[in-house]
Amino acid sequence: MQTIVGVRFKKAGKIYYFSPGRHEIAHGDEVIVETECGRVVLGPREVEEAGSQPLKTVQRKATEKDLQKVEENHRQEKEAFKICEKKIRLHGLPMKLVDVEYTFDLNKIIFYFTADGRIDFRELVKDLAAVFRTRIELRQIGVRDEAKLMGGMGCCGRPLCCSMFLGDFEPVSIRMAKEQNLSLNPAKISGICGRLMCCLKYESAEYKKSCSKRRPKPPKQGGRVASAEGEGKVISLNAQRRTATILLDSHKTLVAAWEDIIAVEQEDKA
Repeated sequence: MQTIVGVRFKKAGKIYYFSPGRHEIAHGDEVIVETECGRVVLGPREVEEAGSQPLKTVQRKATEKDLQKVEENHRQEKEAFKICEKKIRLHGLPMKLVDVEYTFDLNKIIFYFTADGRIDFRELVKDLAAVFRTRIELRQIGVRDEAKLMGGMGCCGRPLCCSMFLGDFEPVSIRMAKEQNLSLNPAKISGICGRLMCCLKYESAEYKKSCSKRRPKPPKQGGRVASAEGEGKVISLNAQRRTATILLDSHKTLVAAWEDIIAVEQEDKA
């Protein structure tokens, strides 16, 4: 067994695991790890040792001086952002600068940008290196990463999930919207990044979990069922209310509870 702590270097960034070493570290502490300053989001816990590579160790807890340096780095990032934007316009590059990040020790500056295709930014890197006299890295990101970095408000009226708590992006499919009987209008199921909303993923899992725990199981959408008012076809389901909307053979529409309907096997056509 070994003791680990989980550290985030950004508000909703990926969680990295380190050994606390001999330091007494608790949830919420600011710590210095290699060239970065991060916050402990998972307190010390015992886990089984896995892999041949030993975990890197937390160097120390961050001091007041370290936190002041982090704030100073943030101020320098804003200045670096303005300078880089001017250089991009000077070189006429078809790219959009999104964010700038200094490492804690100032040995490297990372410029995050979006672009439609590959960009030859070699001359831009040379100019930036001449200005800042440190290592320069330009990192192209996608539209979902851009939304995560910039933040904003979702259609639900709350801050974007990706910028608040989602550490990693998971694949989202149109099937998840269909399972929840949502409108397939792209404008209604897409986030500000233009991709399918991340919340479709974890809400889809909750729908499946809810349905699997309850009895009876839901009827199949499009399947034939029998009710007290006759037989018909299921045209929609409401998983939370456990009801089905049925188009009866008499052309009437009926909303019935799952418990009140029975699946009807269709006869094979010869």
